[in-house]
Amino acid sequence: MRVAALQFDIVWEDKKANHRIIEDMLSAADLAQGTYVLLPELCDTGFSFDLDKIVDEQTLPWASDLAKHLKIWLQPGFARIGSDGKGRNCTAIISPAGDVLGIYEKLHPFTYGREGQYYSGGSELLIASCKGVSICPTICYDLRFPELWRVATLAGTELFTIGANWPAARQTHWKSLIIARAIENQAYVLSANRIGEDISLQYQGGSILVSPKGEIIAEAQSEAVVLQAELDLSALISWRKDFPALKDIKQSLLGSIKVNSIAAVDSKSD
Repeated sequence: MRVAALQFDIVWEDKKANHRIIEDMLSAADLAQGTYVLLPELCDTGFSFDLDKIVDEQTLPWASDLAKHLKIWLQPGFARIGSDGKGRNCTAIISPAGDVLGIYEKLHPFTYGREGQYYSGGSELLIASCKGVSICPTICYDLRFPELWRVATLAGTELFTIGANWPAARQTHWKSLIIARAIENQAYVLSANRIGEDISLQYQGGSILVSPKGEIIAEAQSEAVVLQAELDLSALISWRKDFPALKDIKQSLLGSIKVNSIAAVDSKSD
């Protein structure tokens, strides 16, 4: 499976400008049909708490049209309003046919950064089969909570994706935790972080793809880039068989959370 992570400087609360940037970067990247493309957290607004301004009906229709036009899988980040009137920090998996297969709501709002004042956490994990690969999307601060990843691994995840607005001040944590999550779960981890700055923070990028053994397959620095690489699912299967550490997980220590598993939905157009 071909995967890509788009890293760029998000224009603050300007969806049209960010859509143009994303469209131009993906068009220039000459992506193979069927590539799985990951965008950063809140990819067309930045990490904004102004829900009245950023929540609308623009992001998903735009992303669906783009996925269909380029014949790619696309995972954008966006905000919506929950039943409690507070925001939900979301990401969606969209097929090359333009269908929204599922939406994941960030389980862990970043309370240190005041996200919890404006956004509530989600209540379930999402796992979808895309081109025969079981994918679990996560968002930014979720990276610090390994129990989430363990539960998803036991439910069959082979590739974790994580879109983020992870600040430069904690860049060392970003890379270290991504590698740790890949090693612990013997899974691929694909991440897309933003660069540049918003109204309060600076971002260094560092989008990265890590193998189930913790090896760096592809890594960006602090430039705008479409990071591309190929996944070898047979290598994952072999490693889990040769070193079966996952069989020793004590599931009783993990608690429980609902896992929304979407059955094989591979598009005929990929």
